[in-house]
Amino acid sequence: MNEILVINSGSSSLKFALFGVPEGAGLDDLQMRYRGHFAGLGSRARLTLVDAAGRRREYSGSRTPLGRIAADLDHDAALSRLLAWIEAHPELADVTAVGHRIVHGGREHCAPLRLDAARLAELEALVPLAPLHQPYGLAPVQALKEMRPRLPQVACFDTAFHVTQPAVAQTFPLPRRFTTSGMRRYGFHGLSYDYINRTLPRWVGGATGRTLVAHLGNGASLCAIRDGASVASTMGFTALDGLMMGTRSGSLDPGLVLHLILERGLSAERVQHLLYKESGLLGVSGISGDMRELLASPAPEAAEAIELFVYRIVREIGSLAAALGGLDHLVFTAGIGERAAPVRAAVVAGCGWLGATLDPDANATDAVSIAGPDSCVGVWVIPTDEERMIAWHTARSLAG
Repeated sequence: MNEILVINSGSSSLKFALFGVPEGAGLDDLQMRYRGHFAGLGSRARLTLVDAAGRRREYSGSRTPLGRIAADLDHDAALSRLLAWIEAHPELADVTAVGHRIVHGGREHCAPLRLDAARLAELEALVPLAPLHQPYGLAPVQALKEMRPRLPQVACFDTAFHVTQPAVAQTFPLPRRFTTSGMRRYGFHGLSYDYINRTLPRWVGGATGRTLVAHLGNGASLCAIRDGASVASTMGFTALDGLMMGTRSGSLDPGLVLHLILERGLSAERVQHLLYKESGLLGVSGISGDMRELLASPAPEAAEAIELFVYRIVREIGSLAAALGGLDHLVFTAGIGERAAPVRAAVVAGCGWLGATLDPDANATDAVSIAGPDSCVGVWVIPTDEERMIAWHTARSLAG
């Protein structure tokens, strides 16, 4: 049995998972050994560790199975500890490959990719297309290359799932010299959508038809899937586009961006920080970008932020339903989608014109099926599992 280590690295976090992968395994056959999440790296580091039985432990400023968590623990140190911990346990030590979540694959990379120096350089050239995501995804690749040079590494791309979109859904109305040089709608959260797409048939009992998946977390997007293939999504050239998010603005009038630069005197770098880090739920509420805090807050600004978040989702659902020519299934996933029942209720209420209704009791308990008995649309809550998807793709890539 192969042991696949999965790394999903962010600007201040490092998620990891270890899976046992039997030969020829299907997605559900992968055996999760451990999942973990280093958060607050470089400032207030903490670790969450979940074992195969689902037992969860959280550590902050204390000794853990991976060593003592110092407040200033950084990405490289966290990765080094993770490898040392795995190698110290004979039952875990036979890691045959590492799979990485890489946000951007560009035009060229539409499938999982075995990484070498040349491929790594190609992906580093894409940093300007995802400046706040790509560098952090690639950093562990380089670190592992130095720590364990013989260990195979595979990149799995968030953009790859969307390559099936028709050209008309990918094209910007810009001069051709720009659109032919890579300026197009790529779409993101593809590993999450890939997992839901492969899992949904089990719940619906067969073909999924016209499906809309709402990946609602700190980053949020929607994807329209027809007969198992992505046909449109709310994110475009960057992961800033589309829905309002935790701290990201989502879609804006481009003239507003020009106004901020030309009339308000903000630098491009300042605008970038404003749109990625100070906007969205955080900016509108002035309280937090965390939906849990906003739902618990009595402040009217929190309610306004939630109302705008739902409004933007419902409006984009209308757009994507038009692209699909109707709607058979609506799936909620990711942190907000899986656990924020009031948000789901408000979204489904806004989709009444599509024939969607809600079972309030099922919704309150985060059941898998939350559609009302008279609903013309299947409404589902399905937890995503990007790490499992990466492990499966990595194993198949090595076998192929």
